[in-house]
Amino acid sequence: MFRRHLTEIIPGENGFRWRGAEITRLEGFSDAVFAFAVTLLVVSLEVPKGFRELIETMRGFGPFAICFAILANIWFQHTRFFRRYGLQTSWATFLNCVLLFFVLFYVYPLKFLFRLILEGSLLNIDDVRRLFVIYGAGYTAVFFVLALLYLHAWRLRERLGLDPSERVKTFRSLIDHVAMSIIGLTSVGLALSLPARLIGVAGYFYFAIPIYFTIVGRILQKRERALIASGN
Repeated sequence: MFRRHLTEIIPGENGFRWRGAEITRLEGFSDAVFAFAVTLLVVSLEVPKGFRELIETMRGFGPFAICFAILANIWFQHTRFFRRYGLQTSWATFLNCVLLFFVLFYVYPLKFLFRLILEGSLLNIDDVRRLFVIYGAGYTAVFFVLALLYLHAWRLRERLGLDPSERVKTFRSLIDHVAMSIIGLTSVGLALSLPARLIGVAGYFYFAIPIYFTIVGRILQKRERALIASGN
């Protein structure tokens, strides 16, 4: 009765029935870790004691806003997965813990990189190269684990009773996260192999993300819509 009531409040998404209506202990623990990760991004834990300190603190809100948005996106991807499938298997639990580990690892490189970009700090070429490698490794690890979670759901598609449109959405999410992993891994490869004068290409390569979703996303989205419209 309680689960049915929650399903009415949280109906899911178009073309996908959410199977995880209740907040589990695993998700509660995950939310606590994400909250801690956001805390690590906070510009300053102390109230500014003077106007000059306030201005210095305000300068950090640009990087904080970008980093917060990226972490919020990872949290949303995590939440949607467990809402879609409600999986509490041993493998899903293990992967979830690995994901949380990499999220915490990812926080400081994320914060440092965007502070560097927006505040104009100077680094030598070797340090920039290492920064791109560290950031790219964290980015790759996060999305690779998300891809493994979707691969797990895909393998259990029969037991989960996924209909054709849900299978398409599951497969699309799997492909999307694999693509994000490949982009991060390629950036790491570029950072390690490019000469010093071209090292910035390793960072600019992340602009492939919107290009991917514009081209590949539209192709897969058309198939999704056709299946949902046909009801098959």
